[in-house]
Amino acid sequence: MLETTQAAIINTDALKRQSACASRADAKWSVAEIEALFELPFSDLIYRAQKVHRENFDPNAVQVSTLLSIKTGGCSEDCGYCPQAARYHTDVENEPLMALDDVLAAAKAAKDSGASRFCMGAAWRSPKQKDLEPVLKMIAEVKAMGLETCATLGMLKDGQAQQLKEAGLDYYNHNLDTAPEFYGEVITTRTYQDRLDTLDSVREADINVCCGGIIGMGESRTQRAGLIAQLANMKQPPESVPINLLTQVEGTPLHGTDALDPFEFVRTIAVARITMPQSHVRLSAGRESMGEAVQALCFIAGANSIFYGEKLLTTGNPDVEADNALFDKLKIRKV
Repeated sequence: MLETTQAAIINTDALKRQSACASRADAKWSVAEIEALFELPFSDLIYRAQKVHRENFDPNAVQVSTLLSIKTGGCSEDCGYCPQAARYHTDVENEPLMALDDVLAAAKAAKDSGASRFCMGAAWRSPKQKDLEPVLKMIAEVKAMGLETCATLGMLKDGQAQQLKEAGLDYYNHNLDTAPEFYGEVITTRTYQDRLDTLDSVREADINVCCGGIIGMGESRTQRAGLIAQLANMKQPPESVPINLLTQVEGTPLHGTDALDPFEFVRTIAVARITMPQSHVRLSAGRESMGEAVQALCFIAGANSIFYGEKLLTTGNPDVEADNALFDKLKIRKV
């Protein structure tokens, strides 16, 4: 009993220290402080996250994006979760870069369905200049339709981020995936620093950063806290933080991983909200497996962005009608 009480005091003290430094512009979160958030009673954590959320956002509004895979499969990377890796035997078929007219038709459909941002994803390790040229045209044309633009194309070479900026790109997605100490268990064909270098080039080009990770790959809670610490402690935290739930695909190394408890996923959303109060926290891959009740808890915990409509890369999301029905039940507005 004494040990439990002492642990609670230590937990409380860590949270007090965090609260005291939160007002400093250079405040940093330690992994221990983030773990202390994860350890809070569920109702206390959700209350705290909801309070932070209301201080920074309309709690009844959700930003809606649509993500289209403009080039599918054939990637040379070995990401253990990804069915688009060429080395894994999955049902994903390699497809060339989509034609401009087809991309614009998908963007129009997304806008008509209520999406405000259109994200284009290509399964490249790093785009060659000849591959980038048609994507720049896509970005410019989608931007001209009145949509925010986002792209995820892999690691960027010198000068490519600036080209994307000049084409009209608003956001670049490049996820850290997990904590540095767990990264090598999932990916070996690139380093953590490779990811950070691309994010630095995106920032230098004055493009908004979309960066998050994948939960449920067999990582520990400490490692989940480590991922959040990496994101929250950036000089400028990402404007958009996608939190993905691992979608297991037969043929990939992570197929068969023990499923993550849904409450742990909700806790991760809440911790992301508390540590990154001004970022949009997005429910991304895996949302279709959660059900309405868990999704509602995520919105209460501070999630305020989703992907809907088209397929999320190779993972099918709930259709527009189902999402709209849930929003109606919760009285949530799409923005």
